Amino acid sequence: MQAIGLVETRGLVAALEALDTMCKAANVRMIDLKRVGSGLVTVIVEGDVAAVTAAVEAGKDAYTRTGGELISSNVIPNPHPELAMIL
Repeated sequence: MQAIGLVETRGLVAALEALDTMCKAANVRMIDLKRVGSGLVTVIVEGDVAAVTAAVEAGKDAYTRTGGELISSNVIPNPHPELAMIL
């Protein structure tokens, strides 16, 4: 795992739209889709740093095209190995 990308949205359908776009935009793999609560959904992908960065940007753009307000996004390059245990 070279990088982790996260996109947090409000609503499952919007999260799936963001995830689909992320996987099509770059060579990334979904790690998890977490339902946080109160309608918040976090999509987590992994891959190399450039691919994850491109995927997160594409996912953010796809989500905002659906009319939603992006809650949060982040790219973590070279995550600590213990972080993988949490995810």
